[in-house]
Amino acid sequence: MTKNLQWRIMVALGVLIFALLGMLPLKEKINLGLDLQGGMHLVLKVDTDKIPEDAREDAPNRALEVIRNRIDQFGVREPLIQRQGKNAIVVQLPGVTDRDRAIELIGRTALLEFKLVEDDEELNRRASSGDIPEGYELYAIEKEKLLIHKDAALTGDTLVNAQVSFDQSRFNEPYISLEFNSRGAAVFSEITGANVGRRLAIVLDGKVHTAPRINEKIPSGRASITGRFTAEEAGDTALVLRAGALPAPIYIEEERTVGALLGRDSIESGVRASIIGVALVLGFMLLYYLFAGVVASVAMTLNFIIVLGVLGWLHTTLTLPGIAGMILVIGMAVDANVLIYERIREELNTGKHIRSAVVAGYNKAFTAILDSNITTLIAAALLFKFGTGPIRGFGVTLSIGILASMFTAIFVTRIIFDLVTANKKFEKLPMLQFFKKTKIDFIGKRWIAYALSAVVLIVGMSVFFSRGENAYGIDFTGGQMQEYSFSKTIKVEDVRRSLIGIGIKDATIQHVEGRNQVLIKTPGDVASEISRKFNEDFSDNRSELLRVEKVGPSIGKHLRKSARLAVLWSLIGIFIYVALRFKRAGFAVAGVIALFHDVFVAMGFLAITGRELNLTIVAALLTIAGYSINDTIVIYDRIRENVKLYRKASMKEIVNMSVNQTLSRTVLTTVTTLLAVSSIFLFGGEVLRDFSFTLLIGIVSGIYSTIYIAAPLVIFWHAKRAR
Repeated sequence: MTKNLQWRIMVALGVLIFALLGMLPLKEKINLGLDLQGGMHLVLKVDTDKIPEDAREDAPNRALEVIRNRIDQFGVREPLIQRQGKNAIVVQLPGVTDRDRAIELIGRTALLEFKLVEDDEELNRRASSGDIPEGYELYAIEKEKLLIHKDAALTGDTLVNAQVSFDQSRFNEPYISLEFNSRGAAVFSEITGANVGRRLAIVLDGKVHTAPRINEKIPSGRASITGRFTAEEAGDTALVLRAGALPAPIYIEEERTVGALLGRDSIESGVRASIIGVALVLGFMLLYYLFAGVVASVAMTLNFIIVLGVLGWLHTTLTLPGIAGMILVIGMAVDANVLIYERIREELNTGKHIRSAVVAGYNKAFTAILDSNITTLIAAALLFKFGTGPIRGFGVTLSIGILASMFTAIFVTRIIFDLVTANKKFEKLPMLQFFKKTKIDFIGKRWIAYALSAVVLIVGMSVFFSRGENAYGIDFTGGQMQEYSFSKTIKVEDVRRSLIGIGIKDATIQHVEGRNQVLIKTPGDVASEISRKFNEDFSDNRSELLRVEKVGPSIGKHLRKSARLAVLWSLIGIFIYVALRFKRAGFAVAGVIALFHDVFVAMGFLAITGRELNLTIVAALLTIAGYSINDTIVIYDRIRENVKLYRKASMKEIVNMSVNQTLSRTVLTTVTTLLAVSSIFLFGGEVLRDFSFTLLIGIVSGIYSTIYIAAPLVIFWHAKRAR
């Protein structure tokens, strides 16, 4: 064993140990995302337009601290609360699925005011007739109308404590006891002392809860709020009062709520899809490449460990798209092994010894592996930059997986082959071969392919644009989407009739195939009303709110712009890299045209099948762009090589030869990736169904566009350059 080989073995073992240390124990190193464990993701906007100019700048920071205090007292484990942009606050609440209560706690202004009730009978008569005097407000408490001074005599900014107490004389009815600091106590004492016999209204967030009569001066600095609270309502109200009032109103711009049931289903679906995907890919490699397939299986297993290890060291939150990314990486990781093995096969066919063939195979495959993986990394990096939440997790997982697959395929498998081929008895490397030396005239059929592509693109994009705003999901248009699960079969007509009963006439209702579930898309936030209505109308068919997604109009416009930029910059980045690597802009132009083709084909099929374009689909489109260019670069790399070897051949002959020489690799890589993505589509659950469908269309379109679009266009640019 040479020193060089010893050094490489030590490096591989070091990486393995590093990965295992980062990975174990798995539960402590990798957190589950909200889509897997259930919880809420909120983007809150602080409305600084409703406060004085001099208080706007600091309002978001003060609002963040108030929200943090409320959530801390609420008892959420490991929440995330942070500023985003100028006036936005991101809140993530793992494990919290009671959305109504959480939103109420977070969003309540908690403005506590003590206001004197006017006892002048003449003024009260005027107010009752609709003529409210200036400086007063008319409130209703139970069946009584009260004329109250607009200016508060005392506010809750001097409050130091609020606790729930119980009135034994009223059947243990809960109420809220208040305690003021010394300044508040002095003011409260002065107010009560000067207004004995009058009523003092206690107003919380614009609602009068109680208006007791002042019987005597109260110097203790204590008061109470009654008003027929439940114990939970009283506790939550006391909580927000203790945490303090928000400095400005806030509203929800974006919401992603996942119920615990859907989270458990997502974990089960993700694990099932992962196991099946890995088994299919490994099984194929073992059957097709035999011993070399065993080597590839070792590399892929190490690749999986490295990905989990790096995620563990980074303390990354694992999301459902992240799991999909890991499965996809397994399928894509085979690409490098296939490239190497097909190169080794070619070298063996020339009569080279096994050891020389292995060395030549790795050397010749290296540039294609490097170029194709870097272009995919460009797309993955843009997913992280322009994506949000789970989409970023997908981008991170995809990036780590690509780097890990390059290391295991190029470095680790080479070590194994060097160890094995050092044995003089190892003289053969048997493999199956579906494709012998083919001589198909792909270039001669390019005009038929162009016509077919034109028809598919025109039909698909016509359907897409004809759908208008319906082609986009709420990520880009704004609105709210709710998913409900019923214990029994439910008809869409019955759901629509129930919604009309509460005035919702413009909802889009979709039945989830094979399940007692419905997706409801509405313009506004009506999930709470719908849940209550379903409980009334379908009392014998219990419903559960599985998830809620809400996006405000301004967020929708921002996300749509970000998605466009992500796709645009991805294509620009790939164009620049390919142009620099192959020193010909024509190669890059042809490759990017093929990418546009694949992206638009996928979008067309989405529209034809009634699916919507959303953030997750954009992630799939960027992945298609990164994946599709892989095949193209492999052919380009072979064209560059053949141009030097066959100087007298025409460009048409060289391109046809290159496509045929790389055909087995193109088909095999597509098959293994399709196996992995098919497992996501069939077993990954409803949440990833549209995502995996888009990938399936893109992968099939990718192999077609590589052979019939990207490769033939090189001839066009070459001829144009020669003129």
